[in-house]
Amino acid sequence: MAITPGTPRVLRAMNDRAALDLLLEHGPLSRTRIGALTGLSKPTASQLLARLESAGLVLATGTTGGRPGPNAQLYALNARAAHVAGLDVTPERILAAVADLTGRTVGSYELPADACANAVDRVGRALDGAVKAAGLTRSDLHRLVIATPGAFDPHTGQLRYASHLPGWHGETLLADLAAALPMPVEYENDVNLVAIAEQRRGAARGHEDFVLLWNEAGIGAALVLGGRLHRGWTGGAGEVGFLPVPGTALVREVTRANSGGYQELAGVQAVPRLARELGIETAVHPTDPLAAATTLLQRGATAPEGPYRRLLEVFATGVAVGLASMVAVLDPEIVVLSGATLTAGGEPLRERVEAELAELAASRPRLVIGEVRERPVLRGALESALAATRDEVFDTSRH
Repeated sequence: MAITPGTPRVLRAMNDRAALDLLLEHGPLSRTRIGALTGLSKPTASQLLARLESAGLVLATGTTGGRPGPNAQLYALNARAAHVAGLDVTPERILAAVADLTGRTVGSYELPADACANAVDRVGRALDGAVKAAGLTRSDLHRLVIATPGAFDPHTGQLRYASHLPGWHGETLLADLAAALPMPVEYENDVNLVAIAEQRRGAARGHEDFVLLWNEAGIGAALVLGGRLHRGWTGGAGEVGFLPVPGTALVREVTRANSGGYQELAGVQAVPRLARELGIETAVHPTDPLAAATTLLQRGATAPEGPYRRLLEVFATGVAVGLASMVAVLDPEIVVLSGATLTAGGEPLRERVEAELAELAASRPRLVIGEVRERPVLRGALESALAATRDEVFDTSRH
């Protein structure tokens, strides 16, 4: 098969993209530094920067200073060249945020639950709150990514696996949202977006095959295979809360019950029950016993350590039982533990889950704790929107 040589326009666009990615990664750079990192000559680097500055993608900003010899002009990515938005939707509220092209959050808003409002109206109100906080308008946004529990079936367009999210199951919902919003809108499962956040900014950077186990209000998983999310035929890949597991009653018609064996065995609701059985006082939040156990063990406490150590051991076994099924099928490089229930247990819980999993599964992936702790679903929505928007905006062959 013959290979068509790259045209000058294509080569210029490739060099432009390389330079823009470097500015995104490193921040302001001089012409000399950009030339060194890209392998371009000084004249070519100068032409490239002039081209990007003319396109509004790069700004001249300050000089190197503080070193011998003449100061060099620095160039930075124009953060205002594009803006994106993300929404994190739960039954209790909608979190909305707007980010500039560098990924910096420039506006956010929280809309509490309102049983009287429909989904389209609530999305619009949440989005407008974040846009106003950013000093922008809806028309300034290049893309919006909406995160929900469950997944929109790609064949029917209807939300599945999230019967607990009222107002989001209408047959015309996606069409109504598209008609109401002036920017491209994408929809993604909330746990999948946590995986994207960890892949781009957290514990999964540099990993092509991993499982992210999310344990907060419910248990879910995200599967990244060959560097890409695996969503499944109906978008239901990773709905592991429904997974039948030993040690719990077999749940039938799980989508009606909105529960399953793994959720009952290792979900957040299992923590207070285990604590009571071990004589540990329950607290305000269900995850408090795990956090207390971690604190005591890390301090080297002795007297109250027994029940708390046992709590971690029993809960870790429950978590490992479900993970063993996933690991047996997928054989991932790493497993990222995320969500308030798992992070409350910290390193002591991670160690115990990894040890249990080593006895239950033939392959032994490394377990790591998620690093994106602040609004990880919303961060993932912004990162997803930014990835697609940068591909569009950084493609100078279109200019």
